[in-house]
This record gives sequence, structure tokens and C-alpha cells, in this order.
Amino acid sequence: MAKNTLSVLVENKPGVLARIAALFSRRGFNIDSLAVGPTEHPDISRMTVVVDVDELPLEQVTKQLNKLIEVLKVVELEPNASVQRQIVLVKVRADAANRSHIVETAELFRAKVIDVASDSLTIEATGKVEKIQALLGVLEPFGIRELVQSGIVAVGRGPRSITDRALRSA
Repeated sequence: MAKNTLSVLVENKPGVLARIAALFSRRGFNIDSLAVGPTEHPDISRMTVVVDVDELPLEQVTKQLNKLIEVLKVVELEPNASVQRQIVLVKVRADAANRSHIVETAELFRAKVIDVASDSLTIEATGKVEKIQALLGVLEPFGIRELVQSGIVAVGRGPRSITDRALRSA
């Protein structure tokens, strides 16, 4: 199995997310990552779905997604032909002895310390999944108290826009 990233343009209406998630669930696929938000057009939302599935079942799901009335466009984003990012907020145990080392580590990963408490630091990092995992691996020995990760967001490289193409074909 391989991780596949789908960019799904949908009508910005209540219940659309539930219908699409149910479609994956009925097929027995676990969604590894899901991010949803409005696009440059307020009546259209973009869902970025990362799923671990073989090629043939993915093709079947894509065809079923395209049959849903609220779905405007489905595009598989290849890793080399897209920009993919994730954001993480991580609260790390930090006392006087290790605080400066944690701050240096955050800077090394181009992350930002966004909250300071007497016994912890909260760090914000954005990047590829591999970068985020590497940062978490380095911070783990200090003690991660809390962790929040967004879903992956992705967009195709270059000047073309799937939103514009979807509107033209609608």
C-alpha cells in the first residue's frame, strides 16, 4: 500500500464532509490525514485527504467521489508535483536547565516558540511530514506534554489551478 494525496473540490455546504468520510469508511479505508477549508471562492471548499491504499481501490474511490453531487473535482496530487505541508503545536516540558536547548532545537527546525510557561514551552512548526516527525523525535526526550497536528494541506506546483478548471467545467 502507498500513501496517496487527493485534492477534492466540493460545494461548501453542510454534510459534505460527513458524506465523503462515510464513503472512505464504507470501503474500509483509514484516512491518515484530512484538512478542509474554503478556497478563494467562498462557495467552494477544498478537502485534502491522505489515504493509505493500493492503486486499484483508489481509482474506485475516486470514481465514487466524482459521482457525489457536491463534488466538483478530484485530483490525485503526486508528491513531486505538489507542495505538501503540515502544522504542529507541541508543548514540551522545559525547566531552567533545558529551556535554552529546546529553544535552539526549535530554531534549528525553523520552528517558533509561541508560548512560554514556568515548566513548558509551546512550539509551532510547519513543514513536510518528514521534518515534523524529525522535530518530534528530537523533542521526545524532553517530554512532550501535549501535541496537536493539522492534516496535510497540498496544492499542485506551477501556475495551473484545479479550482479554475473545476469552475470552467461546471
